[in-house]
Amino acid sequence: MILKKINKSTKKRSILVVPLDWGLGHATRCIPLIKELLLNDCDVIIAAEKTTKSLLQLEFQHLTFIPLKGYHIHYSKKGNGLALTLLSQIPQILLAIYREHQWLKKVVKKYTINAILADNRFGLYHSSLPSVYITHQLLIKTGSRLSEQIAQKIHYWFIRKYSQCWVPDFEGTQNIAGELSHPSKLPPRTHYIGCLSRFEKIEGVQKKYDLLIMISGPEPQRTIFEKLLLIQLEHFQGKALLVRGLPLGDKKSNLPAWTNAESSQVVIKNHLSATELNLVVQQADLVICRSGYTTIMDLAKLGQKAILVPTPGQTEQEYLATHLMKEQLFYAAAQEGFSLTAAIKNAAGFPLALTTPGMEQFKRTVYDFVQSLR
Repeated sequence: MILKKINKSTKKRSILVVPLDWGLGHATRCIPLIKELLLNDCDVIIAAEKTTKSLLQLEFQHLTFIPLKGYHIHYSKKGNGLALTLLSQIPQILLAIYREHQWLKKVVKKYTINAILADNRFGLYHSSLPSVYITHQLLIKTGSRLSEQIAQKIHYWFIRKYSQCWVPDFEGTQNIAGELSHPSKLPPRTHYIGCLSRFEKIEGVQKKYDLLIMISGPEPQRTIFEKLLLIQLEHFQGKALLVRGLPLGDKKSNLPAWTNAESSQVVIKNHLSATELNLVVQQADLVICRSGYTTIMDLAKLGQKAILVPTPGQTEQEYLATHLMKEQLFYAAAQEGFSLTAAIKNAAGFPLALTTPGMEQFKRTVYDFVQSLR
């Protein structure tokens, strides 16, 4: 559907976009929303820091960026210690929520903000401005039914403070996130906006890689997974591209010596732009990646076959990997004891069969939202 864009003579509205700093997925799925806001003649201001800021600056060099500290969630080296690690960080998270809410009041005045889009940022609601909370995880998986109910009540308490809640998934049974995005009870003013993917299908792309590996997510699990894969890639019979997920860059001197050999069939990149990544995903026969929801939406849009390896202890990724494997959509394997050879062999029986009702539903949501600001 082609939507009529807003008359350019109308006064522009300033929209503040703020993604969560927990992994890069929250930032990347904001990219199509930002692009659509710009097409609808809005001024977009982005609040971020560190890797999140670096990634978005690569895509939107002309936009205004303002600093805002993230929640700085850190993981344990052992996946089974994640719950206690997160529990110990609750005080600092609550303090960060309070600070960002106070920060918002000042920023709204300074930059004449007209509306806010917050991807999983709890404190960016405003009493007199339209504010949108974006999340696909209305049911927070914790591994315990009681704690899930408590977590959902707390989550909904924050969501209710926002004008709207946008869920990047499809309404009804033909969806991607399962019960994460389709709990028995929804928060008020919830809208399903379809998938959010920064990628576009390219016709006539020739295959170049047997394997594309995209490593992402917070440390130390990102590095642990990378080291595990590099050991096995040394003996991989085929051409592979490894994207490390390090937009700030990192010295490659800590990589094994064999990766620098001219005879190596493994190409290693610290980071690729959205345009570059869009291409290489479609140039690969098979992708190995985390089961982060944004990555899954990208794969779904491109119809790309993949092996999902959830971050150990991250219950949301573990649920998504298990759910999508049961649906015969993707093959999934645990990081512990991961065998590259076995995973590739087993994935052969999992053809991607995901069909979606359309990948541009979010454009209508953005258009209607911007129109409401006029």
